Amino acid sequence: STDLEENLGELDVLYVTRIQKERFADVEEYVKVKGSYKIVPDMLKKMKDDAIIMHPLPRLDEISPDLDSTKQAKYFKQAEYGKDTRAALLALILNENGF
Repeated sequence: STDLEENLGELDVLYVTRIQKERFADVEEYVKVKGSYKIVPDMLKKMKDDAIIMHPLPRLDEISPDLDSTKQAKYFKQAEYGKDTRAALLALILNENGF
């Protein structure tokens, strides 16, 4: 099914991304879909207790800020780990190449 709310109870991870305006050739098409989904607090009631929400950030309005302090919200930690991971990979690559 393509209905997100219908499937929330099945998910271990809800990975959310923003609708990217820059990917649309026609701005009117973007406007049609902008805001077509938003993760809001009521949706958490339908999710498994141990399910998590991830997002690569930055976000626009696809995740309610009310979710930021919930146990399911892992996107800030994801961003932190991403920064550290990229730094470690750069160090590894540069060290291997004699920099």
